[in-house]
Amino acid sequence: MRAYIFPGQGAQQKGMGASLFDEFADLTRSADSILGYSIKDLCREDPDGLLGQTQYTQPAMYVVNALSYYQKLRETGLVPDFVAGHSLGEYNALLAAEVFDFETGLRLVRKRGELMGRASGGGMAAVLNASESEIRTILAENGLDSVDLANFNTPSQVVISGRAEDIEAAKPLFQTGNHLFMPLRTSGAFHSRYMEPARVEFEDFLAGMTFSKPRIPVVSNVTARVYEDHLVKENLTKQMVQAVRWSDTMEHLLAYSGMEFEEIGHGNVLTKLLQKIRRELKSENKPLPRVAQTAESAGEMVRNWNERYAIGNRFRSTTGNYGHLETATPAAVLFGHRAAVYMQGYRGYFDLQELEPVPAAQ
Repeated sequence: MRAYIFPGQGAQQKGMGASLFDEFADLTRSADSILGYSIKDLCREDPDGLLGQTQYTQPAMYVVNALSYYQKLRETGLVPDFVAGHSLGEYNALLAAEVFDFETGLRLVRKRGELMGRASGGGMAAVLNASESEIRTILAENGLDSVDLANFNTPSQVVISGRAEDIEAAKPLFQTGNHLFMPLRTSGAFHSRYMEPARVEFEDFLAGMTFSKPRIPVVSNVTARVYEDHLVKENLTKQMVQAVRWSDTMEHLLAYSGMEFEEIGHGNVLTKLLQKIRRELKSENKPLPRVAQTAESAGEMVRNWNERYAIGNRFRSTTGNYGHLETATPAAVLFGHRAAVYMQGYRGYFDLQELEPVPAAQ
């Protein structure tokens, strides 16, 4: 099985795209028309030094990722089994899954970049060599409950987000022992509660749009699980204020035996993160749940499940902080290989291997 993963903001670099713009001249012209400037000049030359500004970075990354994907399809003809993208890159994953076309995706990203680019007074920083629980404890003990955890890049690399003064106050707390603190170059507190005004405006922008069902399973940043058809708009708006669960996303895909990954777009940021995730999971001796690989094995699992459990039974997740879930439908085989069941309290599907029954007394 193969997963294509798409990078997001932070992977941009002057010169990216190279020959892609000439190779896909029609799409490049379409992008120029939508954006009102030359995407080729921005990415290859950046004459006005705008590539690092969010409202320009996001369309640039989207276009380069998209053209890279189309080039990959042209060269190999191979369609992946799964797709995922880091933050902005999730729009390219949805594009690859044909949820929307190139132009629609670019309009979404342009609006998203404009809204996020307006954010001011915020800051973000990467905290290295510290677990999620350590970071939460340190922040709480020092009265910094106003700081959110924005990106879970690996088990020991977490990005925090909040008001600029709060991020600065957190700095000395994570410069002791083995911890490292790396401020990020951003003026906004992305993926935090402080993006709520942008989320509301983006939700209004999406209201009149219609999206298609994913033709390839897309793993969501918000849930680290495959997108459900009816939750595309909800997940895209939540993504602005909730954490990017990238480490969990990779763990979910690694659970498929023999899964191969390929980064599509500029650079190798996600490839390096995946290598780090693999090392850290191995050092923790953390077992990964195995996911059904064929329609036959998934079908057998579903039959056994439905014979054993009725609708309304209660479960909890073995891989996350989801307790007191309740089955809303019988189990089913999704995408030809995934044994899953729809859960109330989560409003989405869980893989059967990731659930355990809650005793009646609980």
